[in-house]
Amino acid sequence: MLNALLSFYPETELSQEHGLVVFPSNAQLALRAHGMADTTLRRHLAALVDCGLIIRRDSPNGKRYACRGRGGDIHEAFGFSLAPLLARAEEFEQAAERVQAENRALRLARQRITLHRRDIHKLIEAARQEDISGPWDALWTRFRAIVTEIPRRAVLADLEPIAARLAALREEIDKLLESHVNAGNTGGSESQNGRQQSNSESESLNEYKFILGNELNEKPVLVQRSGNPSRACPSAYPLELVLRAFPEFADYATAGIKNWRDLMATAVQVRGYLGISPSAYDDASRVLGPENAAIAIACIAQRAQHIQSAGAYLRSLTQKARAGAFSMEPMIMAALKANGTAPRMTR
Repeated sequence: MLNALLSFYPETELSQEHGLVVFPSNAQLALRAHGMADTTLRRHLAALVDCGLIIRRDSPNGKRYACRGRGGDIHEAFGFSLAPLLARAEEFEQAAERVQAENRALRLARQRITLHRRDIHKLIEAARQEDISGPWDALWTRFRAIVTEIPRRAVLADLEPIAARLAALREEIDKLLESHVNAGNTGGSESQNGRQQSNSESESLNEYKFILGNELNEKPVLVQRSGNPSRACPSAYPLELVLRAFPEFADYATAGIKNWRDLMATAVQVRGYLGISPSAYDDASRVLGPENAAIAIACIAQRAQHIQSAGAYLRSLTQKARAGAFSMEPMIMAALKANGTAPRMTR
């Protein structure tokens, strides 16, 4: 009904200069409201008045009309005043921002739950197939009990505790798998421990390969190593280009992404949503550099539906970068091409 009333305003923006009173008849309003019944129309108009969105400006005889001069200008009009909309514009903008923030938080909570559900299911299934010792049946029972509590139509207050419980369960499973990987890392000498640690890293990567499938079969791209051997390459990509490649990543930021610090702060937040352990992200930051690690998180978040284990995928990229066989450029260019906005890269 409010849209129908606004359609009778002659300008595109409300302004005191052009007057704020519209004066359609009920018949005209009914047509603009897609044939609304007269009783329903009156009820909706009364509701708008009660909410303080419009004000009745009645004429002496109760009809709606405008008094015009010889030039056709309106001197006085009787009908419905839209002045409250103009006076409360800031209030409505703030309310709209709150609704958008709540919807964004709800969407992120649902996404966190979806990612945790997928990863927990895959990890327990993989552990069973590999005959890894652990209370997998009990963990599966707990997992299904949490999942059955997810309501079909939920508010943020319903989803946050469920997401937290799934995150705790995921962390427990990760610890069991890490303890299994590190079970053989015991020995007498320091050199033996070093060799076993190296072997365990390779074993850990191999253990996750069957989870990732073809995601690890990308053709490596050799890059020139910088002077610091612990970093594969410093960030050399404009932030604007990165945001164009991964536009959905900005939705995770609480106040937008205006600089590299915002991007890295958002990456730390999204890392938890994706189920990537702090150690995996810290390792990627040391090898790739904090900026490139944030770009990698943005890529993983955008391709989350195609990556079965975000943590293992990031570790794989880190291993390739440590060996000098990984570059961010193909990843960014592929994302730009997928978005239909692939420019020529200038380095």
